[in-house]
Amino acid sequence: MKDGKDMTIADVMTKSVISVDASVTVNEAAKMMEDAKVGAVIVMEDNLPVGIVTDRDFAIKVVAHAYQITTPVKQIMSTPLFTIHSDESIRTAADLMHERGIMKLPVMEDETVVGIITARDIVSLLAVCVEDDVKDMYFHSVVKLFSNYSPYN
Repeated sequence: MKDGKDMTIADVMTKSVISVDASVTVNEAAKMMEDAKVGAVIVMEDNLPVGIVTDRDFAIKVVAHAYQITTPVKQIMSTPLFTIHSDESIRTAADLMHERGIMKLPVMEDETVVGIITARDIVSLLAVCVEDDVKDMYFHSVVKLFSNYSPYN
């Protein structure tokens, strides 16, 4: 494993990302997510990323508002789309996720989505860390990410 202090998002991000046009229905997007076994899709307009639809968006927005399955994903997407560059640190990603209250962060290079990093990716790193300084660094990130989601807050 690479030294934790030198790890970047490019080292841990998922490179396979699904994108959909803003006009795709919530039903079609949900089927794509199920087939690909992913928790989010990037919403595109004119070949540019404009938002993200996560499994949480389906649970909260579609169900809570009783939207029809024919509703365009543009209506339920989370926007603005917060992104990060692949050469940033894992800690920077965790801090941004914490500040914005998000669990999935698309990775951009120029105007192209090249991957995604999730809170789960960061937790997985913590599970395999062996050196104390690396554990400390990722423990900081995990605590920040999940502090807003504790059932004890």
